[in-house]
Amino acid sequence: MSGETTLDSRYSWLRLCVTLAIALIGNVGMWAVIVILPAMQAEFGVDRAAASLPYTLTMVGFALGNLVLGRAVDRFGVTRAVIGATLLLGAGFVGAALSGGIVALSVLQFAIGFGSSVCFGPLIADISHWFFKRRGIAVALVASGNYLSGAIWPLLLAGILAEHGWRVAYMGIAGVSVVTMIPLALLLRRSVPVAASDRAEAAAAQNRRSVPFSGNTLVWLLGVAGIGCCVAMSMPQVHIVAYCVDLGYGPAVGAEMLSLMLFGGVISRIISGLLSDRLGGVVTLLLGSTCQMIALFLYLPFDGLVPLYVISAIFGLSQGGIVPAYAVIVRDYLPAKEAGAKVGFVMMTTILGMAIGGWMSGWIYDLTGSYMWAFVNGIGWNGLNVALMIFLLNRSRRGPRAVAA
Repeated sequence: MSGETTLDSRYSWLRLCVTLAIALIGNVGMWAVIVILPAMQAEFGVDRAAASLPYTLTMVGFALGNLVLGRAVDRFGVTRAVIGATLLLGAGFVGAALSGGIVALSVLQFAIGFGSSVCFGPLIADISHWFFKRRGIAVALVASGNYLSGAIWPLLLAGILAEHGWRVAYMGIAGVSVVTMIPLALLLRRSVPVAASDRAEAAAAQNRRSVPFSGNTLVWLLGVAGIGCCVAMSMPQVHIVAYCVDLGYGPAVGAEMLSLMLFGGVISRIISGLLSDRLGGVVTLLLGSTCQMIALFLYLPFDGLVPLYVISAIFGLSQGGIVPAYAVIVRDYLPAKEAGAKVGFVMMTTILGMAIGGWMSGWIYDLTGSYMWAFVNGIGWNGLNVALMIFLLNRSRRGPRAVAA
């Protein structure tokens, strides 16, 4: 792929399209386990909390992979990281399809989550190097690959699950992932142009936001905030299919609501990217987190079919832009050379929040026999995120316009 080698160039946008295609395919590892949850629970004869364990370990692997593979992208480049992760992803799906129990499946789901993680934080960090003026929208578009994957794959898998079962579906995913993602990864071999990167970093240093504490403290604060928002986010995303089954609407309706939620998230991520370029990552994240908390409140009084469709759409439109805003915040406050590791760490904490929240909601359901208190639990965690973003916004306004120590 030849052409311009400056940031925000035609090549940058072409690279973004290739990156988005990889994300669209590879993020299936995060969503497939949600769709198979009812069928897998029935086959293995376990309770809801135990049935949530494969998802939890998927997200733990996804979280750890964001940290490890984020560092690998900084050191070895995105192409090698994607190819290695793709091979692990394919092997994980094949092994999971052949598993004979909930424990073996859970372990293999960890491998699936680890391999799939390269399609989130590491790809976001890589594309952030290729944009300066339009970094917010570029990051948001790549992050949208995660939700587009979640919106499309459940619909594709629903028919296969009904006809052939979840094991055949997993075998098919393994083949599609390896055959498509490796050739696409080879298109990303070009390195970011040094001169253009240096110019962009010099310009960014003049306007970089700062806080009156160290960069490491900032990253840890973002990590706690990420756990808070994603424990809340996980309740509808992880349990909407099971929730619809409990209400008597069936798994197909739940899959449709999940897809609607995630399509709304794609729209939200694009809008948040545009807002991030104008308002900055902190304000964008605060707006999204506040709207997410309002949407969670709406689940409490309504459980009718039509209201649930509407609320799921509102929830998707509210929360989609939250996670990519963390990557924008890291780039707003910290140097480019730390992007892979720092973005990977913060993405890891958001995914840990999803993992903890997914398990916690199942545990609360088993304890109370209802998802009502699981929604309340999510609202409380969401409040923590909002409070931390208000704190960061206030402190960053008071700090000097210099790089954080």
